[in-house]
Amino acid sequence: MTVRPPEAVDRTDRSTCRSATWVTATTSAPCSGAEREAPGHRGACGYRPEHTFGSYDLALDLGADVVEAGDLVPTKDGHLVCRHEPEIGGTTDVADHPEFAARKTTKSIDGVATTGWFTEDFTPAELKRLRAIERIPANRPHNTLYNGRWEIPTFEEVLKWQDEQTRKRGRQVWIYPETKHPTYFRTLGLGLEERIAKLLRKYGKGNKNSPVILQSFEPSSIQQLNKLVDNPLVVLLSDANSRPWDFVEAGDARTVADLITPEGLKEIASYAQGIGPTIDLVIPKDADGNLTEPSTLVRDAHAAGLILHPYTARNENPFLPPKFRKGTAKDAYGDIFVLFQTYFATGIDGIFTDNADTALLARKDFLSGLHVNH
Repeated sequence: MTVRPPEAVDRTDRSTCRSATWVTATTSAPCSGAEREAPGHRGACGYRPEHTFGSYDLALDLGADVVEAGDLVPTKDGHLVCRHEPEIGGTTDVADHPEFAARKTTKSIDGVATTGWFTEDFTPAELKRLRAIERIPANRPHNTLYNGRWEIPTFEEVLKWQDEQTRKRGRQVWIYPETKHPTYFRTLGLGLEERIAKLLRKYGKGNKNSPVILQSFEPSSIQQLNKLVDNPLVVLLSDANSRPWDFVEAGDARTVADLITPEGLKEIASYAQGIGPTIDLVIPKDADGNLTEPSTLVRDAHAAGLILHPYTARNENPFLPPKFRKGTAKDAYGDIFVLFQTYFATGIDGIFTDNADTALLARKDFLSGLHVNH
């Protein structure tokens, strides 16, 4: 989910803006003068196993206006499903299915050797026999209560769910899918962009006012989507020294550090409406993991007409800078409200979070001028 802070108002040109409202279990609305709302990262995965309808439903119950319903990966016959990664050993009970034991293998994905079971080796019917489990049980042991309860959603099911929830709740539900490892899947003949565009067109959701925001860590994927659909588009950005995998494959020597210069941001703005940087690009950390002074990224991105939805705010100690931790327990919550205020003060337009309720309350505090100081 994304939560939108206070002053993040219309910095984009309304004539070119593709969307009236941006919200995820994160919140943001770059093109409407209305107050920003909040969206959810893989649903409400701080409380339910990620990328399940249980997680998506709870994100909406908690107030998220946008749900990151879909890190999209394909099956062997090209259907799109929602998983954090194509490797599903860590997010499903596939290891408990002896009939699939022989499909365990090792593959190189974006240059990293990964062992497990992969969606591209299964049909949709086979994946439906599996059930989701908690991905980080050491940090979220309470989520393991729900292991085995929900299936793997397909993207088509998510698009239908979005319409059902919009009718049920009497308000437009937004989703924020991501193309996952698009270059890797293109080499397998399982390109993601055309498949996404086809489904969006089928459900009438590929237009500039459609409630679907598309994102990717690979700029070429966003550039391709820019030619296929009119949805709002976001380029995700990892660590400054990293290179998007499509750059690696194309021999492009640029790093993320090059993309976040004023010139790089201007180029991104020629085909996208926003960026989703790791929060460390907004407020860098020192060698001990402590926050330092904010960078100029927020100012530079806004100058280029881009909104910012950094990732990811989580409540548990291991994901927080040392100053904001409470105790040493891996599943204990730290001073997340103070940390949210620090993030919001940079002028970001939203932030992906696993805990929609926490983010929305923090946003309310910030907007009301309440300063939490624990």
